[in-house]
Amino acid sequence: MWDFSTDAEFEKQLQWIREFVVAEVAPLDLLWPHHHHKVPPPWLKKVIDPLKEQVRERGLWACHLGPELGGRGFGQVKLSLMNEIISPYQWGPTIFGVQGPDTGNAEIIAHYGTPEQKARYLQPLLDGELFSAFSMTEPQGGADPLGFRCAAVRDGGDWVVNGEKFFTSNSEEAAFLIVMAVTDPDAEPHRRMSMFLVPRDTPGVEMVRRTQYMNEDPEAMDHALLRYRDVRVPADGLLGEPGQGFEIAQTRLSGGRIHHAMRAVGQAQYAFDMACERVLSRTLRGRRLADQQLVQQAIAESYAQIEQFRLFVLRTAWRIDQGQGYSHAVRRDIAVAKVLSAQVAHDVTRRAMHLHGALGLSNEMPFGAMWSLAPGYAVWDGPTESHVSSAARLILRDHVPAGDDLPSQWLPRRVEAARAKYADALVEQAAAVSA
Repeated sequence: MWDFSTDAEFEKQLQWIREFVVAEVAPLDLLWPHHHHKVPPPWLKKVIDPLKEQVRERGLWACHLGPELGGRGFGQVKLSLMNEIISPYQWGPTIFGVQGPDTGNAEIIAHYGTPEQKARYLQPLLDGELFSAFSMTEPQGGADPLGFRCAAVRDGGDWVVNGEKFFTSNSEEAAFLIVMAVTDPDAEPHRRMSMFLVPRDTPGVEMVRRTQYMNEDPEAMDHALLRYRDVRVPADGLLGEPGQGFEIAQTRLSGGRIHHAMRAVGQAQYAFDMACERVLSRTLRGRRLADQQLVQQAIAESYAQIEQFRLFVLRTAWRIDQGQGYSHAVRRDIAVAKVLSAQVAHDVTRRAMHLHGALGLSNEMPFGAMWSLAPGYAVWDGPTESHVSSAARLILRDHVPAGDDLPSQWLPRRVEAARAKYADALVEQAAAVSA
């Protein structure tokens, strides 16, 4: 059965979120941008804690984990619908307890952590009392784990980590890091790495340089190059089992890719709404922009892109909720959604910015930050090219090669087979014609 509706009770929640983010969250972006990822000072806590409490009272706080993992258990469809609404606002994910990279980190600690690790790291994350960072990408290897050099070796009961990691988001504010390191270089490729929980103040964790996302304010989140120099991690800092790092990373990144995709939908919808308002408000040569054919084309193309992509992402989320999360069909569609995220965010934002003319290029509209984010969707959680390749391999699993050098749909052979199948009818037809 196919059903494109949202149950009435949850639709009420979504409507509350729509009104809440406009009235309460959007002003935070204007007054305190780039503070959403930081431990707030007392004066700011007085502002944001009551907002978080409102979200908790509605049962909408930290909904990314199932009940068995300490969360609300909303499922991917409901999470996607929420992410679509809150994504245009910097503060949105923080006020709802679903900010990255903490959501993915919470998920893997919930899945793989010991009771002690959950008490120390997971519960404070779910409570919104601290931030974390995911330290996987490397300067020379990007996101390719087979190119990683950062390694951890046993030393007595401890592990000692040495190496460098790049683009470790929010490392300055993080209370702890989740570090992926090579622990068995001679193992088969996807069993070489392990994950470690490392408190940020552990001796030997050094910031080589404070890299940031392009065009952002100096106060914005860092994506630093970190060096781990003889960082000693006790045995209880290992997350999961030795050699399980790749599996843990995939668990983390797959869910994040769906959330990123729906956030791309939210960004595109925000840009699209601004574009529609603009073309209905402005005139050109005495006619509304909305009455110009090329403008109408831009509006129609943006609408079509958003709706197609939105339905695709929601269907993928629905499949995950139906228990198909590890099927090749879902992995295929997650990869395709990841690829489309950048394209949709780019295309719709570009059209909306263009329709605003010079004002759209200025710092008096939000398009600059949105435009800068668009290429990020093609890099976060793995580059587009790797997902195109992965999707293609999974797509081709559902197809088979031709039996010989000619395509199965080669018409001469099909006509011959059809003639053989209906030979009697053809004889009768010929007789009828000649009679």
